[in-house]
Amino acid sequence: MTIMRIGLLGTGPWARSVHAPALADHPGVAFTGVWGRRAEAAAALAQAHGTRPYESPDELCADCDAVAIALPPSVQGPLAQRAARAGCHLLLDKPVATSVPEARAVAEAADRAGVASVVFFTARFGAEEGEWIAAQAAVGGWFTAHADWLAPVFSNGSTSPYAHSPWRRDKGGLWDVGPHALSVLLPVLGDAEEVTATRGPADTVLLTMRHSSGAASTATVGLTAPAAAAGVEVTLRGTAGVTTLPRRQHGPGPAYHRALDALLAAVETGLPNACDVHFGLRVTEILAAAEESLAPLMPQRS
Repeated sequence: MTIMRIGLLGTGPWARSVHAPALADHPGVAFTGVWGRRAEAAAALAQAHGTRPYESPDELCADCDAVAIALPPSVQGPLAQRAARAGCHLLLDKPVATSVPEARAVAEAADRAGVASVVFFTARFGAEEGEWIAAQAAVGGWFTAHADWLAPVFSNGSTSPYAHSPWRRDKGGLWDVGPHALSVLLPVLGDAEEVTATRGPADTVLLTMRHSSGAASTATVGLTAPAAAAGVEVTLRGTAGVTTLPRRQHGPGPAYHRALDALLAAVETGLPNACDVHFGLRVTEILAAAEESLAPLMPQRS
């Protein structure tokens, strides 16, 4: 088996808890190094996993076959383009970007460079969830579905490491957990040809979609759910009856390991993964359309 040299761009909680441990442990990967916007954080993360820090993204890309990116979407997009131009394959986080032009620029850069890409949607790469999604897509005949993807990140008393994430505060659950809901619904029901969105409490958004299969779906997404009400549920209804997404049995680490497997396979075979940057672009397009349909927030009366 060819060992792929992969570097990590990012040093935040997601990089520390998921990316770095998996990169260090995967037998098909040589964890080449870490770059971060804070040099001291990059040095600490590199030391914890027996690799080295880099002073610039370009220096890291020069020593790598691929890069994994764990950074806010507005930072991820430009760095992914630079990495692609340097000939590095891409393991990206969702969302690829929060604007369609930025996401399209990443996809075009990957195409021009001929590099493979995988976007890490945890449900798609989870063992139980991934098998369920593939099975329901094969069954077909679904006419409606509903997804709840609700997290207590911004709820009162939250201890989430992402509670102070500026981009999540700005973009809300639509852009943070909305991609997860779409990553489950789209492969089963087909592309979302029509989408509208309605505001709920705080950052909660209700999506309503019509899919290419003719099915209709809704999804409630948000980061401000009370802890007792938070959770993930997806229900499909169709000619085969009713089925629900199985609950994840493990944390995101094993799913990330499978995303690494997927990137290695895409590089070896030359065949694009179903969750490549073009799927990531489509998710961005759908979320941008949903955001555009949202009524403006009304000013609060004093």
